[in-house]
Amino acid sequence: MKINHISPQEQNFLQIINSIALMPKKLYYIGTLPEQRMPTIAIVGTRKPTPYGKEVTAKIAGDLARYGVVIISGMALGVDAIAHRAAIDSGGTTLAVQGNGLAQLYPSSNRQLGEDIVASGGAIISEYEPTVPARGFQFLERNRIVSGLADAVLITEAAARSGTLNTAKHALEQGKQIFVVPGNITSPLSAGCNNLLKQGATPVTCTEDILEIIAPHLLQPQTQLALGDNPLQAKIITILQSGVRDGDEIQRLSESDAGVFATELTMMEINGIIRGLGANQWTLR
Repeated sequence: MKINHISPQEQNFLQIINSIALMPKKLYYIGTLPEQRMPTIAIVGTRKPTPYGKEVTAKIAGDLARYGVVIISGMALGVDAIAHRAAIDSGGTTLAVQGNGLAQLYPSSNRQLGEDIVASGGAIISEYEPTVPARGFQFLERNRIVSGLADAVLITEAAARSGTLNTAKHALEQGKQIFVVPGNITSPLSAGCNNLLKQGATPVTCTEDILEIIAPHLLQPQTQLALGDNPLQAKIITILQSGVRDGDEIQRLSESDAGVFATELTMMEINGIIRGLGANQWTLR
């Protein structure tokens, strides 16, 4: 993949970072940068999300991407990768900011994700020379660019001492809005989020909470939810809307034959009505 370089002052989308601390004079990138400024949000969080964290990250990132919001993250394992993937799967644009040179994408296990970001019309960005290796302190440094390129930052799941809070700190210094998904008060991986809420961050319980603030012009009258192709699919959708996620429980509540249920579940996934969360857990797209 070809590595390009550009001065932020030369590109409309990038000019927003002109006011960040230690503004980079040059950025390296692979792929395609948006030509004009568009509503943009950084989505960050823990590298080891719970099923709840995975679900809310994928849903909100996917919804925002479908509305035309650019999704920015760091291509790390966990929340970052989920946000990028959800944006790609929703046909949106996503940008990844690396804490190392672009000659070697990091982590290597996310190389395919990086290639998919580029193939879908997005870009991978770094302030470091292409051959600079990944070093711990550089990932803290790059966080100011993650938040600096965005209009706001969303934290979906983070522990009390998560590195994600470093991005929140940069966002505050840059005068950016911080959105936080509330979490279970007994979950250590929600402690960081809940602490930010106590400090005044904006709570998010649906995608519209974000759009109403950063891009109200994108909001359209709510469309009717998919009803399914047959009565069983409609019943499955209703059950999922009630909050049930477990496949066995959904089958029981739908009062359907196991074989027929499995077939309809597969068809609904293929048609983009539902998606699997792993371990026979399901949710609506």
